[in-house]
Amino acid sequence: MTEMEKAQGTAMEQQRDHLLQQDDRRRDERSLVPPVEIYEEGDALYLVADMPGVTKDTLNLEIGNKVLEVEGRITVDMPENVTPMFAEIRASRYARRFTLGDDIDTGNVEASMKDGVLTVRLPKHESHRRRRIEIQTA
Repeated sequence: MTEMEKAQGTAMEQQRDHLLQQDDRRRDERSLVPPVEIYEEGDALYLVADMPGVTKDTLNLEIGNKVLEVEGRITVDMPENVTPMFAEIRASRYARRFTLGDDIDTGNVEASMKDGVLTVRLPKHESHRRRRIEIQTA
């Protein structure tokens, strides 16, 4: 093998290693999509997301430009001196975005987290709420 062939081989190996490292970084950045239920009750919509492994401290909710962004870091408490042998979950976070309609009052959104279940209350603007119309006699 000539010196040129050795140099080309080394350059190809370095390029392959670089691509594998990039793929590893992309794999680390992957997110799980939390399953959700959305329902209407009273004067609000409710979004319920199942996010096991996420706590209030590792959860981030943001609203901007009529988009609700939900992101939560997965934390698993392992006892000391225990090493997991197998893990099916490869991602370390959940992430999902929802486009909100004009009827949602984004200034009064409320959220709670309990046992890995996120509940978000999305109240409607007063002008978009259902109301009964009284009929007047003439």
